[in-house]
Amino acid sequence: MGRDALEAIYASIFHTEDALVRPQIMCGTHALNIALSANLRPGDEILSPVGKPYDTMDEIIGIRESKGSLSEFGITYRQVDLKEDGSFDWDGIRSAINEKTKLVTIQRSRGYAKRPTLSVKRIGELISFVKSIKPSVICMVDNCYGEFVETIEPSDAGADLVVGSLIKNPGGGLAPVGGYIAGKKEYVEMASYRLSSPGLGKEVGATLGLNQSFIQGLFLAPTVTAGALKGAIFAANVYERLGFPVNPDSVESRHDIIQSVELGTPEGVIAFCKGIQAAAPVDSYVTPEPWDMPGYDAPVIMAAGAFVQGSSIELSADGPIKPPYMVFFQGGLTWYHAKLGILKSLQTMLDEGLVNLSFVPDK
Repeated sequence: MGRDALEAIYASIFHTEDALVRPQIMCGTHALNIALSANLRPGDEILSPVGKPYDTMDEIIGIRESKGSLSEFGITYRQVDLKEDGSFDWDGIRSAINEKTKLVTIQRSRGYAKRPTLSVKRIGELISFVKSIKPSVICMVDNCYGEFVETIEPSDAGADLVVGSLIKNPGGGLAPVGGYIAGKKEYVEMASYRLSSPGLGKEVGATLGLNQSFIQGLFLAPTVTAGALKGAIFAANVYERLGFPVNPDSVESRHDIIQSVELGTPEGVIAFCKGIQAAAPVDSYVTPEPWDMPGYDAPVIMAAGAFVQGSSIELSADGPIKPPYMVFFQGGLTWYHAKLGILKSLQTMLDEGLVNLSFVPDK
């Protein structure tokens, strides 16, 4: 009963016909893989009209060769990059849609790219354009990091599927694992068969005593997300004043919780992450180091001394050790902890001689 109630709540919040919310979904990448592999068949093609998706999607799609990728099953991939100013390439998208195009995947957040995060309004415009060309196309939105940042979700703007992780915004810091797939009933049902088994679908799956954490975390999620947003805005103001390029800047509207800072050197990225780790409630004594993580094409450093391992709604920072050497900061279960993390990152960079506070202009 609790499992069905939880999924009904998600469907209600996202204004969708159905939802699949399970602890068996390990992370956002896993949720996206389930949604894609469940609703695509050999000969189908995926289109990304917003450029290359997040690094961990490369091996799922087959952009980078990997065992079990969709490309091994005869599912092809095509992408249309955004223009230099971040706008959609409408002509390119129109040309890319063809008889094989079955699913359009739209990543809301920027990932490790320099492109802007997409607002729900822009996502809606893109979906309307795609549907005007081929109404039968499934439009799926990777909603990770974007939930509850705006007053509406991509499902309110025409998305057939919205997909995300419970250890980001919607878990409110209490969910220890899990993900969600919300959308049209037929597509969610297909995802349930991929998650469990054909013939079983949503009818099976232990909740492992986690229903309270999932529902209470969802109850807290808007407040926790608001604190993370405030922390991101603080980070933008601090590092912008120090002369570092930041995205979004200190006054832009925001559509996810991520704040990127272009530090320009490997040492800068590492020092920033060391400061964030030092402010962590768990393992603050640990020094993070870059390493070759599965799913990435360059060494990645991750600072996240969190109560839930890998939880991006908790105070965390990460980035690939490759040009332009950007770090991506997000989370903080409270605004006060997010502020502490940024101040500790600044202190570490100052201690290592990577910033000079005497050059900060008065404002």
